[in-house]
Amino acid sequence: MGANGTGTGSTGTRPSWWFDSGRVCLDLLATRARGRELLPGAEELARWAAGAGLVPAGTALPADPAWVPRFHRLRAHVAAVLDGDRGPALDAVNALAALPPPAPRAVRAPDGSLACVLAAEPRCEQLLAVLARDAVVLLTDPAARARLRRCEGDTCDRVYLDTSRGRRRRWCSSETCGNRERVARHRRRAAVPAAPA
Repeated sequence: MGANGTGTGSTGTRPSWWFDSGRVCLDLLATRARGRELLPGAEELARWAAGAGLVPAGTALPADPAWVPRFHRLRAHVAAVLDGDRGPALDAVNALAALPPPAPRAVRAPDGSLACVLAAEPRCEQLLAVLARDAVVLLTDPAARARLRRCEGDTCDRVYLDTSRGRRRRWCSSETCGNRERVARHRRRAAVPAAPA
């Protein structure tokens, strides 16, 4: 698990729709994109949690359907707090952040190096605590908050940390939203009739 209590998820376990926002709590927000639910069930949630680095690589997560609405609720609370809610949504995030995260252990790997595992199978509230703590750290860090951006794509509302040079990044992805904007701009220019000579 990494510096903020999160791991460094392996891209091999990440779904094809994965979006790396720069923070795991923002990655959770991206699991509802353009009105599409990307965590509809327990198996998708377990795959996302492993890919997000909420647990060390290779940790088996229970595919428990009861976890799904709890993650959806936290996602809604984090989104509301980012949009300025300082009432019930912030209280809910703080309450989850106060819970203990999964306890890591160092064990000897087959090659003799030390590997991180969890001391016990993680419970839902422990993983929610990791996400909520990440949100609290982000929300209370003025430098990180200053880098928060919302994608300027017409049909996209993803939030990400702008770590680009000059802090001028406009889209969550230059290949998707940026490309759509460039194509739309080209079509608008092509549709304008040339002025008579």
